[in-house]
Amino acid sequence: MKTDKKITYETIWANLGSIDTKDKVEKKMKFSYLSWAWAWGELMKIYPDATYDFYEQAETGVPYVKYPDNTCEVRCRVKIGECVREMWLPVMNSSMQAITNPNSRQVSDTKMRCLVKCLAMFGLGHNIFAGEDLPSVEKDELDKKDADKKAKNKESKSNKTVDWKQDDRPVAGQMYADTFMQTLKQFHVTPDECRKYWSSNSADLQHLKSKHESIYNDLVIKMKEYVQTLENQEGGKDGE
Repeated sequence: MKTDKKITYETIWANLGSIDTKDKVEKKMKFSYLSWAWAWGELMKIYPDATYDFYEQAETGVPYVKYPDNTCEVRCRVKIGECVREMWLPVMNSSMQAITNPNSRQVSDTKMRCLVKCLAMFGLGHNIFAGEDLPSVEKDELDKKDADKKAKNKESKSNKTVDWKQDDRPVAGQMYADTFMQTLKQFHVTPDECRKYWSSNSADLQHLKSKHESIYNDLVIKMKEYVQTLENQEGGKDGE
């Protein structure tokens, strides 16, 4: 399979989504995983110029976002040509529960799993994932004992994600605004990219404005200041 002359989301999905991952799935307990090394190798066969990067805190270089409850989330971006996908994944234990204050090994493992999940957004191994990063489960194994069924119910409850828009507290709106700017500065380094990112999140931003107008207005100011800084930097380069 050769790289497309014109790389589009559609052709990427057609190429990567058609790759058979059946014999490459690894089993850990009752969950299914895809090796990041194999997945990246398959991507390189078709799109050797593809790149990836992870979110890092600008001040500390710590590669994750930390939430008020001290659980953490890593974020990854994969770029193929001009096509970009972003994905996130909480740092979890073997029971698929988010953990607090993870160590470097736990963060490192999660980053590579997040990379695989981001590749799945382009089509590679997308069938492995169900829900919010819950790999497919062997149903026969879960049906063997009542204890397995209870464990499944407990696991399902622990992995439900609460939409920040369902929380009317100002702290939820502020957390969204802070995360928005962190992601913007990490992954969008030109004025046009920033504007596109703003437009792509218009629904969430309108909700923020309707519920927490002061937080929204502050975010608008920060956005404009950041874009202005980028434009000034571009202007300086042009004048060299």
